[in-house]
Amino acid sequence: MAASSETLRAAPCEAKNLPSYPGPSKMRDCYCTVNLDQEEVFRTKIVEKSLCPFYGEDFYCEIPRSFRHLSFYIFDRDVFRRDSIIGKVAIQKEDLQKYHNRDTWFQLQHVDADSEVQGKVHLELRLSEVITDTGVVCHKLATRIVECQGLPIVNGQCDPYATVTLAGPFRSEAKKTKVKRKTNNPQFDEVFYFEVTRPCSYSKKSHFDFEEEDVDKLEIRVDLWNASNLKFGDEFLGELRIPLKVLRQSSSYEAWYFLQPRDNGSKSLKPDDLGSLRLNVVYTEDHVFSSDYYSPLRDLLLKSADVEPVSASAAHILGEVCREKQEAAVPLVRLFLHYGRVVPFISAIASAEVKRTQDPNTIFRGNSLASKCIDETMKLAGMHYLHVTLKPAIEEICQSHKPCEIDPVKLKDGENLENNMENLRQYVDRVFHAITESGVSCPTVMCDIFFSLREAAAKRFQDDPDVRYTAVSSFIFLRFFAPAILSPNLFQLTPHHTDPQTSRTLTLISKTVQTLGSLSKSKSASFKESYMATFYEFFNEQKYADAVKNFLDLISSSGRRDPKSVEQPIMLKEGFMIKRAQGRKRFGMKNFKKRWFRLTNHEFTYHKSKGDQPLYSIPIENILAVEKLEEESFKMKNMFQVIQPERALYIQANNCVEAKDWIDILTKVSQCNQKRLTVYHPSAYLSGHWLCCRAPSDSAPGCVPWVGPAATQLCGDGAGGLGSCPALTPPPSTEACGSKSVYDGPEQEEYSTFVIDDPQETYKTLKQVIAGVGALEQEHAQYKRDKFKKTKYGSQEHPIGDKSFQNYIRQQSETSTHSI
Repeated sequence: MAASSETLRAAPCEAKNLPSYPGPSKMRDCYCTVNLDQEEVFRTKIVEKSLCPFYGEDFYCEIPRSFRHLSFYIFDRDVFRRDSIIGKVAIQKEDLQKYHNRDTWFQLQHVDADSEVQGKVHLELRLSEVITDTGVVCHKLATRIVECQGLPIVNGQCDPYATVTLAGPFRSEAKKTKVKRKTNNPQFDEVFYFEVTRPCSYSKKSHFDFEEEDVDKLEIRVDLWNASNLKFGDEFLGELRIPLKVLRQSSSYEAWYFLQPRDNGSKSLKPDDLGSLRLNVVYTEDHVFSSDYYSPLRDLLLKSADVEPVSASAAHILGEVCREKQEAAVPLVRLFLHYGRVVPFISAIASAEVKRTQDPNTIFRGNSLASKCIDETMKLAGMHYLHVTLKPAIEEICQSHKPCEIDPVKLKDGENLENNMENLRQYVDRVFHAITESGVSCPTVMCDIFFSLREAAAKRFQDDPDVRYTAVSSFIFLRFFAPAILSPNLFQLTPHHTDPQTSRTLTLISKTVQTLGSLSKSKSASFKESYMATFYEFFNEQKYADAVKNFLDLISSSGRRDPKSVEQPIMLKEGFMIKRAQGRKRFGMKNFKKRWFRLTNHEFTYHKSKGDQPLYSIPIENILAVEKLEEESFKMKNMFQVIQPERALYIQANNCVEAKDWIDILTKVSQCNQKRLTVYHPSAYLSGHWLCCRAPSDSAPGCVPWVGPAATQLCGDGAGGLGSCPALTPPPSTEACGSKSVYDGPEQEEYSTFVIDDPQETYKTLKQVIAGVGALEQEHAQYKRDKFKKTKYGSQEHPIGDKSFQNYIRQQSETSTHSI
């Protein structure tokens, strides 16, 4: 059985030509939201006083539920802090691949309440023949509204009901269900009966053989509404229309339908009236099998550090054949980190690269596999270290907002160049000292990697005394600290993109710190701008070079294990959520309250506000399970439970993505606990019993087995896995090996970048890699064939109106035809 994994990276870059505000300033304060259907999962910062706002923000998530549209809304916030929608861009799920990873301008569209729909309906129709008291034969249509799922929440609530109408040229008979309160997954299970009039030419030969023109003119229409207490009336949630001709083959019909927008003749407005939005979207879908499917390829990759030469190893080969080294580095580093093999692997490929380097000044300057793997390791292992080191200084710079422009051409009126230089010097000193005094906090795995880089560089270039420093500084300064200072929002050091003045200040600080860390002999010549060379004169003292060398010596020393850094709690995630009182007080109210939650590698706590003392703490070893909570428990969405020995803590996240993130990280941090539950209750304990199994005791064992997280994604069926690497089929690298080992002639030009030190070993490894990937591809192909056979259009998983499934059916049909 394969698990489906969907990931999304959405970047609302900028908007332009937004309509002017109907006031004296004409400017707007705008922000952009990212929505799965109508559920907001991300919001950018507010860009003030602009009709062409630049956002430049990235949002990444694993998609926790099915969706039909990825939508982007532009909002305007007025002086009374009221938000109004300017326009939207909605991309259907099946169209996302058209815009994969490329900047695209979209025209903003008007937002019409009748077009904002989501959710699906389960419906049954039955036509039966009835003889009345007078002997007249009539036919009754029974329409059963079973349930709905995934309806939108409007203004914080959803109280849905449905109207069912039998409509024709000369009739329109409507009936209505009961209102279901506080749920967006209502269970109606109501049946409505309609008399269907027969024409005179009705024939007895078939009970349901109506005349063609009559069938085409009758339809059942179902409208979903939200019962609103507002004076504006009930809100439309969506509709579906079913012609009665679906009953021509059988007297009963049952299916799931996606709700559709109401066709009310939308206003003809020019699309460019509202401006446009530039987006970059990357959407991938993978099918991941259980871990045993990947054992041969995983074991082959894990042996890479021990292969001689390392260029003949599976991991190195995959890095060479991938066009983008990053595509190989990300899964490889995660795999090696998980199994504790990342240091020997990186040491091996880095040593091989150093041996091939001719000039010590160019060491680790290219985008090689070794460089990308070290970058990815620093990103994963060093994020907390980065936050502890830089966040206080970055926050101070953003809050104090001192002018630091030192380019005479860019000085604003009233600014003084000497004062700006002094402000910038103080900021650089603050950041520089924060970095150079942080050596004891550097993660051990990074120190071990830096030690191997230093030793390999010193051994290769014995005549250059500084190469042992530059080999390390090219990563820790150039690729770790400098980018974080330059774009702090990308490293979660700031919640949003900084304003233009602060961004310029951080750019100047980043340039200076990067040059200080490089230990270059002619530092002033490192700058193209004369004003930067002048400013750098402040830092020509020997104490700065000594501080850098001491810092580099400390983080690249062998066997350094600082007990304080090991014992120090690492903050993993924090944010506001809503929790239900646990009933720890005998007479306390079990109400819901907004609290600040904080997770470290030691404990899970909540606080009244950020920075306050914790109100309650759960040690990580006391977390027995973390699972979703069924919505029916409290009629609330996006809830999950943290199960402890005495009780469960019920928490509501802000949206489905946040809920999944918290569940995933809490599960990972507690998955090694010895007392983890094997069964749990998916619903809450209320009114003296568990809602799921009705067991009366609050200590009753769970009624549903716990299912662990999906297998580590080593090789997927999409753009995100190693199995999708296009360079493996056909295998040009095997041909390169063959040509080199057989003919011993010059390498063909198309393979000139592929490193082959031992053709026979490389060829042998390639055959194993291709065999492993080929077996996985066969499993994926079989999975698709089985899924194609079992899937029914109109089922709960693929309701009628699912365009992505229709595309899938068409692709599978074409594949089957080609196979035949």
